[in-house]
Amino acid sequence: MILADIPSPTISAIHLGPLEIHFYALCILAGIGVALWWATKRWESRGGKGEDMFDIVFAAVVAGIIGARIWHVLSSPAPYFGADGNLLDVLKIWQGGLAIYGAVAGGAVAVWFMARRKGISFVALADTIAPTLMVAQAIGRLGNWFNQELFGPPTTLPWGLDISCVQNGGTIPGCVPGTYHPTFLYELLWNLIGVVVLLAIAKRLQLGGGRVFWLYAAIYSAGRAWIDAMRTEPVAMIGPLRIHTVLALVVLVVAIVVLVVLTRRRRRRGGEVLAADGSWTLPVASPAGPSASAEGSAPADPSAADGADGVERTVAPDARRGRRRRRD
Repeated sequence: MILADIPSPTISAIHLGPLEIHFYALCILAGIGVALWWATKRWESRGGKGEDMFDIVFAAVVAGIIGARIWHVLSSPAPYFGADGNLLDVLKIWQGGLAIYGAVAGGAVAVWFMARRKGISFVALADTIAPTLMVAQAIGRLGNWFNQELFGPPTTLPWGLDISCVQNGGTIPGCVPGTYHPTFLYELLWNLIGVVVLLAIAKRLQLGGGRVFWLYAAIYSAGRAWIDAMRTEPVAMIGPLRIHTVLALVVLVVAIVVLVVLTRRRRRRGGEVLAADGSWTLPVASPAGPSASAEGSAPADPSAADGADGVERTVAPDARRGRRRRRD
């Protein structure tokens, strides 16, 4: 079966009276909604409170959008500070231009702040949220399809993306019609495959203590490096490489190094943070309810308590360490 070229939508927004709703924004919000729902389930399985996760994600989303926009503007300054640029366009995020790494950096700062404020484990939060980020990113990439943006070089492959440059009754400035590599789709699929691999490895190796987050960073960056190298929209360059490609390679190396360091630390300590309160033992279900905490106690068969969501139920080798509350 030969696949047909992928068409591009000619409408990127709808009007409800004076209100203009952009599909790009709807995709971002849909991704956030799915991530919030899943992160809440994962957080509760670690003994955390669902209402805390809503507060944390809200703060992370606001900080993430600001960080994403700042990094996009700094890495692609011409449309805003160039000879034909318009500084006010910095505020028009509905037109696209939210950089993932800026979003993760801004969101991480907000999560750290909220963890300190609520007295819960930051690394447990990071491990909880990491897989949900990949799903949110995958859904958000559909917004690039609606905006006819972030595509690669011309291609004759059957799954090429047809760019018409016609949108909302007008023509996209600077756009050249043609059939291009759908890099938005490549990254979408990479994220979906990546989250399956991430959960499988996390469960298999019983990852905790921040290692789930850094494995997410490594998996995402490995894909982002080669996908971004294909993209053609103008950005700042570092030598022959796009700045996003360089950043992805740097994050990949850093993530691998941190994973090695954290793994060695776990072996040296005999355990690592798993639960929302910073302990090394996850709570287990009891007659009092699924969220009842059993800090410092273990199920008779730890492997039987493994969750379907990829959250491991392991017990620190030293039970006394399992009772210690940590805030790594």
